[in-house]
Amino acid sequence: MKKALYSGLILVLMMSVLAACGSNNKENKPSDASVSPSASVSESASASETKADTPPEKVELKVFMSFPRFKDQFESYFEQFKAKELAVKNIDVSIKLEMPNPDQAKQILQTRLASNDAPDLFTLHAIADIPTYYKAGYLSDLSDQPFVPKVYESVRKTVTYDGKVVALPLESLSWGYLYNKKIFSDVGITPPQTIDEMKAAIEKLNAAKVKPFMLAFQESWIPQLMMALSLGGTVSSAHQDWIEKMNKGEASYQDVASVFDIIDLIMANGTDKPFEVGNEAGSTDFANGKAAMWVQGPWQAETILKVNPNMEFGVAPLPVSNDPAGAMINLATSTSLAVSPTSKNKEVALDLLNYILDDNDSAPLFESLKFNPVATMHTYETFPWIAEASSYVADGKAYLDLSLPNGVTDETAKMLQSYYAKDVKKEDIIKALDKTWATAIKTQQ
Repeated sequence: MKKALYSGLILVLMMSVLAACGSNNKENKPSDASVSPSASVSESASASETKADTPPEKVELKVFMSFPRFKDQFESYFEQFKAKELAVKNIDVSIKLEMPNPDQAKQILQTRLASNDAPDLFTLHAIADIPTYYKAGYLSDLSDQPFVPKVYESVRKTVTYDGKVVALPLESLSWGYLYNKKIFSDVGITPPQTIDEMKAAIEKLNAAKVKPFMLAFQESWIPQLMMALSLGGTVSSAHQDWIEKMNKGEASYQDVASVFDIIDLIMANGTDKPFEVGNEAGSTDFANGKAAMWVQGPWQAETILKVNPNMEFGVAPLPVSNDPAGAMINLATSTSLAVSPTSKNKEVALDLLNYILDDNDSAPLFESLKFNPVATMHTYETFPWIAEASSYVADGKAYLDLSLPNGVTDETAKMLQSYYAKDVKKEDIIKALDKTWATAIKTQQ
């Protein structure tokens, strides 16, 4: 590339010289007008030649992201960024991308952060992680970055803490459980809004020899989604002061023990051998119609449609009681991208962060990821499941993702795996989660 540019500059100089010679031959004397442009070209060429001969600065960025299912999309997008950074700033960027299994990602990241080995950029959960990571000094203040005014105000609030924007939102979600629209239509059912309606739907599915629920428990983060939706609907509809009381040590999971009603129903009516099925296999089985419902989010859309591009699935709120008000969609900004304050290449790290919401290139990335629009340049057409979930939101059947203390979600994940295996009882889970919550609150004080 350098040789080509250098040759081009030489050609420009030769043409300038020939032009000047031609002028001398014609008029026998160069005019002031003919001398001045030639001098200007020479100066410009000299400056360009110097820039072309300057070797690019080499920078390595360490990027830690918790969704390996999107590895191809992000690797491709990072290649675009590297080309742009080289062309615009003459910086040769290499990116060391780390994408561990979601079950292990949080623990690996926290170990790295605590041992002063922070990646330059890393993903975190906006609701669950930002308060803890901010107080520990792991997050940069990004309030003055170019991407900030582009983000929708409602989404921007979810990554704002202590009056500062501390992360870039990636996944803005309206989610509930997934259901196979064709199976529902064939059996003659619609998304249940109460526990009794769910029981009736399950009876029809079983009569049609269709497994009601996909169970994929090999990775603990998947079964904990049942508790996330059940607790969210229960607290938001019937125990709105429960989290505040838990933080004060004045409440218990026993107060919301009804969350197990829907969990028990799902576990009793699911596919076989769930501990042999992980996220990828679960997506494949669901895409192939091996179950009618899956307590999993629309973030699985890309994986499901890769298996079965013609599949029509919907997103519905999970019923948690016989009060339809408890069936609610979860509104959340989950996975977000932060920059470490200790990054040795912070300027380039910020360039990459802002490129995630680039005016021209961001929309194709988010569309390929099947993510909801989060910023003004995201004008792509949304998908049917997004529109369906949004219709519940418009009807007021939604709640903001609950903010639980650090460690509670991880403990829930482990306990629910053991609960299915009948190694623990409800009382054990309630006791363990109460203890984890209390310990987390004490640690934060």
